[in-house]
Amino acid sequence: MGMLARRVGPVLKPTRIARANLRRILTDKSPADVETILGDMWEHFGRMIGEFPHIDWITANRVEVVGGEYIDALRDDGEPGLFVSGHIGNWELAGACVCQRDLPIALVYRSANNPYAERLYRRGRGDAAKGGQIAKGPEGAREILKVLKSGGHLGMLIDQKMNDGIAVPFLGVEAMTAPAVARFALKFGCPLVTVRVERLGGVHFRATVSPPRRFTPSGDTVSDTLKIMTQLNEELGDWIRQRPEQWLWFHRRWPPEETPATTQ
Repeated sequence: MGMLARRVGPVLKPTRIARANLRRILTDKSPADVETILGDMWEHFGRMIGEFPHIDWITANRVEVVGGEYIDALRDDGEPGLFVSGHIGNWELAGACVCQRDLPIALVYRSANNPYAERLYRRGRGDAAKGGQIAKGPEGAREILKVLKSGGHLGMLIDQKMNDGIAVPFLGVEAMTAPAVARFALKFGCPLVTVRVERLGGVHFRATVSPPRRFTPSGDTVSDTLKIMTQLNEELGDWIRQRPEQWLWFHRRWPPEETPATTQ
């Protein structure tokens, strides 16, 4: 699958989006570097597709977990909790690593437009979401609150564009960002950990779990939310800069660049 994606991906429309994003964000990279990252990105994405039906086996046999004790701490503290990651590495392994330590998290996700793909996706990630799968939307918001109020745990990916979100710097450029995870952390006073998944080579991965962090409300929810999301975006941005080929650059994450006005 990796070889196939490397061959086919570069001729697809998303490659133009990815190339523009790379040139805009990673300004220290040469044109040749950008093309190398694009090819590696497509191979990584193709591998992910091939790995999807085998997430449970890969988690048990091919993932080194660093910081697993932090998962255990959230499992045993009697409180709700939040696990945060992004579309980097094989992100499906993040939830699977948590569930493997007997903590059944509910994964929050954007449902696929194609009903057939949606059914495949939900079935394929069942072992990585033993606490349930919650599609974003009004009904999903109610389910999320129910999970947290009952002391459950959520897994959320925070690096996609949300048009009605808040503007937060991401890789040096402001991007509309979903603020929900910050608001949940503030509302419930619960611990939040980030989970970074890296492909180390072939079908070998490392999942790094951060120490739990808590955020004390200052009384200014808007300011607190921006502060939390800025911290999380900075951390995610560091991961991407270290392994740019393992992030999905073909997402329209940033607003279009403004064209300088011409002088008559």
